[in-house]
Amino acid sequence: MAGESLPEFNYPKDVLQPLLSASNSSSLQQALEILIKNSRAAVGRAELASKNILPTVLKLVESLHHASSQEYLMQAMKLLRNLCAGEVANQNSFVEHNGIETVLTVLRSAALLSDPDFGIIHLSLQVLANVSLAGSELQEAIWHKLFPNEFFILASIHSLETSDPLCMILYTCCDGKPGLAIELCRDPGLPIVAGIIQTVASGNASEDGGNTALGDKVFSSEQAFLLQVISEILNERLNEVRVPNETALCVLGIFKRSVSIVDFGARAKSGLPTGSTSVDVMGYSLIILRDICAQEGLRELKKDSVDVVDLLLSDDLTDVILSLLHDLEPPAIIRKTLKDSENQELNLGSTKLCPYKGFQRDLVAIIGNCAYRRKNVQDEIRQKSGILLLLQQCVTDDDNPYLREWGIWSLRNLLEGNAENQQIVADLQLQGSVDMPELARLGLKVEVDQNTHCAKLVNIPGSYTKPVE
Repeated sequence: MAGESLPEFNYPKDVLQPLLSASNSSSLQQALEILIKNSRAAVGRAELASKNILPTVLKLVESLHHASSQEYLMQAMKLLRNLCAGEVANQNSFVEHNGIETVLTVLRSAALLSDPDFGIIHLSLQVLANVSLAGSELQEAIWHKLFPNEFFILASIHSLETSDPLCMILYTCCDGKPGLAIELCRDPGLPIVAGIIQTVASGNASEDGGNTALGDKVFSSEQAFLLQVISEILNERLNEVRVPNETALCVLGIFKRSVSIVDFGARAKSGLPTGSTSVDVMGYSLIILRDICAQEGLRELKKDSVDVVDLLLSDDLTDVILSLLHDLEPPAIIRKTLKDSENQELNLGSTKLCPYKGFQRDLVAIIGNCAYRRKNVQDEIRQKSGILLLLQQCVTDDDNPYLREWGIWSLRNLLEGNAENQQIVADLQLQGSVDMPELARLGLKVEVDQNTHCAKLVNIPGSYTKPVE
């Protein structure tokens, strides 16, 4: 081992002797092995806390770092991580003896290498994650030391090995602190979020090789929490928070990945959060996409700017959403009405069930937001036989609050200014495929042009209201 070449007598006696005494051993290597083992249990951590061993371990970390003794440094960091796991006395001692700065120094050195030392970074973040569990004071101390520069450097590494403990720290620091969560979702916090999302989007597929049996093991609860924070802030501040195009594409990648993992065979018992990490990741990423698409409808594109909705559409957003919507069982009222119907045009399949209450609504909402004043989207939905599918969504459904309102919003956007789409609905109505009273309740009616004798769909004045979440 690299550390074995270093004469142990070079270490200060006030560092080496307490470790040898606490472990009843004769060498540093043996001492670290024994102390790491003992510190895995709560009783061992408590005993070492009574001997005030943590300050000595911090001094050892400093010495090993300066001596570039990586093998011994890994062992010392493991011991430090264990000592700070749930033992309040050790956590307080860590802060009192400037432990955050000590670990941060090690962390910076490992992260800024041309070939980052993922093992040291991982252990350093685990130490800080354990300390952050000790309360608000320590969480804020860690936040102010690392935000935004250190967090950004760590988020830019793009390694799942380091991303998980980083998410744990962000989760712990932001939980119950709306101010910090808002900081994370504004400049300069957004690049941190973007880096983590890119890591999650690109790393999971390569690590599990598409094995859907892994289920919730693919995503962590901290990653789900991070997406939840982003979705809540974005929804509340649609006019203030701008999501970078690259981040939007990464969120779509996460959504696609989660769809391949989630079990659609069980009927939803609740809305988000559900307690299932994979379902929550899918749900919050879907909501983020919904609101990103809504943002583009609220603003005027500047010259030469890129429409993020067009980018998402180029990455098969419409295909994914329509496919899911087609495979889901129809709303209960549609199933009940058409159970014995001979009309086979409507979707009566039940291959997939909503994994959370509101999933079907959120799919419909994305279609509606994307179709708003975008003829290319209106035409694409028609060409992919999606208009009749969207008509089915204009009903109330207990498992999907506001499904009817979002269905009306989507159908209106698909028909606005699009004669071809209007004609399809008018033809369906005249053929009896769409019930006249139901269409009227949507605020829509068919009129026949007296000159051309062509049917068209028009709005009933005062009948439309945009859905509100």
